[in-house]
Amino acid sequence: MTRAPFSMDGRRVLCTGAAGGLGVGIATALLQAGARVVALDLDARRLERLRGAIAPELAPRLEIVAADLADAHALQGQTEQLLAAGTIDVLVNNAAIYPSRPFEEYSDAELKRVHRVNVEAAVQLTRAVLPGMRGQQWGRIINVTSITLSGGWEDLQPYVQSKGSMLGNTRAFAREFGKWGITVNAVAPGAFPTDAEKIHPDPEGYSRMVLERQSVKRRGHAGDIGSAILFLASDEASFISGQNLAVDGGWIMH
Repeated sequence: MTRAPFSMDGRRVLCTGAAGGLGVGIATALLQAGARVVALDLDARRLERLRGAIAPELAPRLEIVAADLADAHALQGQTEQLLAAGTIDVLVNNAAIYPSRPFEEYSDAELKRVHRVNVEAAVQLTRAVLPGMRGQQWGRIINVTSITLSGGWEDLQPYVQSKGSMLGNTRAFAREFGKWGITVNAVAPGAFPTDAEKIHPDPEGYSRMVLERQSVKRRGHAGDIGSAILFLASDEASFISGQNLAVDGGWIMH
C-alpha cells in the first residue's frame, strides 16, 4: 500500500519537552500524520494538559512519560522500559532549559545542569535508540537548535553553548549513522511566543523587535516547527542529513 505524503503511519516517535510551547506543536503534527508519540516532559501537569488538548481520535496513539532529563540514572531506566515496548523510529530532542543572566553570574552547577539537560540527555537517548534504528536500517534523529547561534543575543552563554554542541552532534551523527539508513538533522526555531519569552521584561517591545527583524511579518506558532519536524521525519526527507533548518520567518539567512 502506498503511503500518503509525510505519512507517519506505523512510526513510533519519542519527543522530549513535548508538553512545552513548541513541543505541543511537534507532538500534534506527528500524531495527525499517524505516528504513535511518546511525549516526555518534566512537568506532569503540562503533560496532562497536552493529553487534554489532543483530539479524541488521536489520544490512543499518545503516551505520556514524566521524566527529569537531569537525572541520568532514572532516564536510563525509563528509556529501557520504553524500548522494551518496541523500537523508537524517530527521536526528537526538543527539551532544553533557558536561563538568562550575565555569564559571570552563573555557578558551575548551573552550567553543568544546562549541559546535562540540553546536550547529555539527548546523547543518552540517541545511544539508547540507535541499536533499534540500525537493526531496521531506518531512523530519524532530529535535534532542536536555535538561531541564537548567530550571536545576536546576550546573557545566554550556557544555552547558546549547548545548542552549538547539539549542532555539532547533528553533523557528527549524520556522518556516522547514514550508512544504516538513519538521517540526523536539526531545526533552529526563531523567536516564538512561548514561556521562554517570559524572561524579557518588555514583552510588547520584544515582539515588535522580532517582527522588525523577520522577513515574514507575523509571529511564529508551534505548528510551524511541527511541520518542519514532520517533513524531516518523513520518507520524503530521506536524502537530507546533517542539516540545520532555520524556521524563523526569514530572520537568519545563510
